[in-house]
Amino acid sequence: MATPRSIAVLGATGSVGASALDVIARHPQRMRATILAAGSNVDALLALCRTHRPDHAVIADQTCFQALRDGLLESGLPTRAHAGDAALAELVASDACDTVVAAIVGAAGLDSTLAAARSGKRLLLANKESLVLAGELVMAAARDAGAEVIPIDSEHSAIFQCLPDGRMHRGVRAITLTASGGPFRGRSRAELEAVTPEQAVAHPKWSMGPKISVDSATLMNKGLEVIEAHHLFGLPADRIDVVVHPQSLVHALVEFDDGSTLAQMGLPDMRTALAVGLGWPERIDSGVGRLDLRAHGQLEFEAPDEATFPCLTLARQAMESGGTAPATLNAANEVAVSAFLERRIRFLDIASVVEGALAALPQTPATSLEALRDADEQARRVAHAALPRYARSSS
Repeated sequence: MATPRSIAVLGATGSVGASALDVIARHPQRMRATILAAGSNVDALLALCRTHRPDHAVIADQTCFQALRDGLLESGLPTRAHAGDAALAELVASDACDTVVAAIVGAAGLDSTLAAARSGKRLLLANKESLVLAGELVMAAARDAGAEVIPIDSEHSAIFQCLPDGRMHRGVRAITLTASGGPFRGRSRAELEAVTPEQAVAHPKWSMGPKISVDSATLMNKGLEVIEAHHLFGLPADRIDVVVHPQSLVHALVEFDDGSTLAQMGLPDMRTALAVGLGWPERIDSGVGRLDLRAHGQLEFEAPDEATFPCLTLARQAMESGGTAPATLNAANEVAVSAFLERRIRFLDIASVVEGALAALPQTPATSLEALRDADEQARRVAHAALPRYARSSS
């Protein structure tokens, strides 16, 4: 029997982390979670450690280290406690794992993602911000080290599955990402004036964290996925399309020069994409049920309403500008979404904050990680400075 995969689950307490651990637990002879990492939720991380008994547990918030260490000791676990981003990156690059599920939300996941790529690991990539912020650097590091990058966003996994051997080949004409349309599909801008954070995070199809749920509601999530697809598959903007498909059963389509179009379908459950990444090139059980098209009936497809949801347009513009523009887009969006979730700005203000940051900070060449981090920092500063002008209208 082959040696079991040793897997680091980064963002273990989030929705993607939970799905990954569910799949891993179904295959105890083939894989084991050896590293679990979380942001600041010590209690949730300890509960996962008691269930999965990893070799290492990492909490990003260094002030939580003692609570994590003491909790592991009290539970009688041999799991070693670690804290901080540097400790996580060091563990990811070590022989403590051969596979990394990168599911830390936001730019905070970049260091560990790069560490996995540079150390030649199998990288199951759910942290789209890493590619949006530093796609050229991440993909170059993976190529240089021989790392396997397998996307586990449902749409990019679908493209991966439709391509021969999971790789881009000559003869691919275009790819199409599908979008559910989010909870506000079909609404006008006037109808979106007073929507609440609770309404925005109530996604009709997917179970996700609050930040990515808001991104889905604004269509920024799809914009980030377009940028991600550009880096993953090496296609220009004019060969990456988006179509709204509210049933969320068709996850992506790949069109070939001979006129064929292949589509990947499945129930809206992240465990499918995770099972693809963990088992590739084999197909393994994910725990996801069968897709019965007779039970779902009609499948609908329509163009996205970019006038009402301009974040998709802003993301495309940032991708076409290149350089540091995607980093600016991502950072400003993180600030704006956080402010919306805290009820400091309105839903429609999110796009305005992002557009303002892009206008204030023209792109410069993305020649290094330092340049990208500087762009990220500047964008956050500009976005934070813009928040007060929207504060009164959010009450």
